[in-house]
Amino acid sequence: DNEAIYRSFSIYLPHRSIPMLPRQLSETLCSLQPHVDRLAYVFEMKLNLDSLEVIKSKVYETIIHSDRRFNYEEIDEYFDGKLKAQNSDEENIFDYLTKLRVVTDALKEKRLKIGYDFHSIEIEMEIDKNSNIVSTTYAEETPSHSLIEDCMLLANKEAAAQFERGIFRIHEPPSQAKIQKLYQELASIGMFIDIKNSIKETITDIQTQARAMDLESEVDTLIIRSQMQARYAPMNSGHFGLGFEAYTHFTSPIRRYSDLIVHRLLKAINKNDTTEGSYVLRNIESLAMTISEKEREASTIEVEFMARKFARWADANLNKEFKARISSTEPEVKAELNDEIKGARLNIVSSENVVLFQDVIVCIDRVDIAKAKIFARVIPKDDKTNV
Repeated sequence: DNEAIYRSFSIYLPHRSIPMLPRQLSETLCSLQPHVDRLAYVFEMKLNLDSLEVIKSKVYETIIHSDRRFNYEEIDEYFDGKLKAQNSDEENIFDYLTKLRVVTDALKEKRLKIGYDFHSIEIEMEIDKNSNIVSTTYAEETPSHSLIEDCMLLANKEAAAQFERGIFRIHEPPSQAKIQKLYQELASIGMFIDIKNSIKETITDIQTQARAMDLESEVDTLIIRSQMQARYAPMNSGHFGLGFEAYTHFTSPIRRYSDLIVHRLLKAINKNDTTEGSYVLRNIESLAMTISEKEREASTIEVEFMARKFARWADANLNKEFKARISSTEPEVKAELNDEIKGARLNIVSSENVVLFQDVIVCIDRVDIAKAKIFARVIPKDDKTNV
C-alpha cells in the first residue's frame, strides 16, 4: 500500500512501464494470465435491453481462470470476418462476443446522446536500445477497444451508484470564457458557430462541420482543451464529458490508487462493516486531492519523456525540412510534425501569415534539449520544392 499510494498511478513510457504496485504483484499475482487461478472483484449486472438501464447488480469476490487469451487484434479480425474459431470453446466465446457487441454498441449510442465522442490523436512511439526514436504512429480505436471501453464504463458507473461519499471521478462543465475562446478559434478557420440550446448540441454541430472539413481530430483536440480537467473528489458532482450523473474508477486497481480505495469501500459496504468503511474514508478529502495531483504528475512525466525524445531526434535533423500542421496561432504560433516522424511539437519562430490547421513545410532551426523545445520556421511557399 505504501508503494501504491506513493505513486498513485502506473506510468507508461514507450520503452518501459513504472508500475504503481511492486512488480511481484502487478506482473504476477494481480496479472490475468492463461491457465492459472486469479483473484477477482466482479460486477454482475442485469440490463433491460430496451432502456439499457441496470435492473440489478451485485459485486463480489471470486476466482477467474482464463483458458484463452485473445488480444485486441485477434478480436478485430474476428469482427472483420478474418478469424475463425478453432474449436467449440472458441465458438462459444465468439458467440458471446457477437451478442455483447450488440449491447455495447447500443450503450455507446445511448451515451453519446448526452456525452461526447472525441477523436483526439494519441501518439505511439517506438525507441531503440539507445533510447532514440525509431518511429511514431497514430493509435487507432478499433471495435474491440470500444467494446471493452463500454463494459468498463458500465462497471465504473455502477460502482459509483453504490455510495454517496467516497472517490468519485468528476468533470465539471467548461467555463464560459473557455467556450468563447474555442468559438473564436474555430471561426478563424471558417467555421460557422451556430449556438444551440445546449453546449452539447453546439459541440455536436461543430464536430459535424469538422468531419466535413477533414479536421475531426484537430477540432476535437481544441474542444478537449476548452474543457475542465477531470479530477477525483469525495462527493459527486457528475461527469460532464461522459454525460453520467455519477462516475468513479473501479476497473484498474493495479494501475490507479483510486480504484483500490473504491474496492475497499465497496467491500466494507457489502459487509455492513461501518468501522472499516469509516477507516477507508478517514482522510478521503485530502486523499482525493493528492490522487488528482499525482495523476497530473504521471501525465506530465509521460508527455515530457516523449518531448525529450522528439528534441533529441530534432537535434540530429537540424536544417532539414519536414511536413507539419499549424496547431496553434494564439498566443504563439505552434505546429505539429506530420511527416516520417509524427506528433513532435514545434515552436514556430518565423512564419508567413499562417492559419490554424494549415499544412506547411518547416525547417528545424535549433533545439533546446534541456527544455525539450524544438524551434522551426515555416518555409515560404515560393521557396518550397517537391511539395
